[in-house]
Amino acid sequence: MPAGPRPTGPGTSGGRLLAPGAVAVLTALALAGCSSGSSSDSSSGENGPRAASASAGGSPTAQPGGGNQLQSDYQRVIKDVLPSVVQITTASGLGSGIVYDDKGDIVTNAHVVGTATTFTVTLAGSTKPLDATLVASYPDSDLAVIKLSSTPNGLKPASFGDSTKVELGQITLAMGSPLGLSSSVTQGIVSATGRTVSEPSTQGSPGAVIGNMVQTSAAINPGNSGGALVNLDSQVIGINTLAATEPQSNGAAAPGIGFAIPASTVTSIADQLIKDGKVTNSGRAALGITARTFFDQNFRPAGAVVVAVSPGGPADSAGLQVGDVITRIDDTAVDSLNSLTTALASLAPGSKVTVTYTRDGQSKTADVTLGSLETP
Repeated sequence: MPAGPRPTGPGTSGGRLLAPGAVAVLTALALAGCSSGSSSDSSSGENGPRAASASAGGSPTAQPGGGNQLQSDYQRVIKDVLPSVVQITTASGLGSGIVYDDKGDIVTNAHVVGTATTFTVTLAGSTKPLDATLVASYPDSDLAVIKLSSTPNGLKPASFGDSTKVELGQITLAMGSPLGLSSSVTQGIVSATGRTVSEPSTQGSPGAVIGNMVQTSAAINPGNSGGALVNLDSQVIGINTLAATEPQSNGAAAPGIGFAIPASTVTSIADQLIKDGKVTNSGRAALGITARTFFDQNFRPAGAVVVAVSPGGPADSAGLQVGDVITRIDDTAVDSLNSLTTALASLAPGSKVTVTYTRDGQSKTADVTLGSLETP
């Protein structure tokens, strides 16, 4: 299946790790991807660019009634947003998606669609499968858009919030189809923002390194990927993507540690995929090189060696050459291709960084203005 739970972590797991210089989370990560059952889903725009709402709040107003008021808030949000969350079925498994516009576009995770180009979609509260086809996928940010072949009446697009306004402690609801249980809802809070995490590679997904993710305590399980992380203003603030697992427990879930791609990234990428079928402005920093992990004489990873330099790109302009071994980006150590990718994921295009590298056994530095990672 394109996206089952995938363990990740620092070291030898082969999965997605929190990278050096990102966050020190001592758990592995698993994609909340496809549920392999036959009854629900797997994890994985709008009319023109979707304007971010002015608020991504979600803090309930203090009123008499206490818990009853909060319960009413939960029920209102579920009634508002759940109709916009769908189940996606591929030949390999099941996942979730979010209705992006009234034209039938649905945004989800790239690891949910995998290598598939045709899908069936089941709307919330319905048992009738609808046909859909792939619009485009952008695995570098683990996002994809599919489109319903025929748009039903009453299709309800979700409202996306301004993820820059997400704050610690805000209440969140995670909606999707975990373990094949369609239209499920779990609740938690925003536990952290600005996390950089790396995903394990799977069929159809190379294992993206994604920055600025929202961490939540709302339960995220296989099948939740591609579903909605929502605030109490009925706004989607992220797409559920990853869940943590206990490294010593053969992939058992670590409760209360999940990650969502922020709404700002989702809308930017989805708008481009819908309009152009590709991403021309990823919002992701790049050096303009092709690299691989460099191993020292003891066969230990010791940097990222440059194997190609894009003419006129940031690295080329700063004087980096094929054969240079990058060992540091600013104060972040680089001992592998993965750590280089992770260091760049936490930066924005246009940022100025100092790259430390070795050439002919000598350590050198270069000041580089980062460019943007584009679709080939």
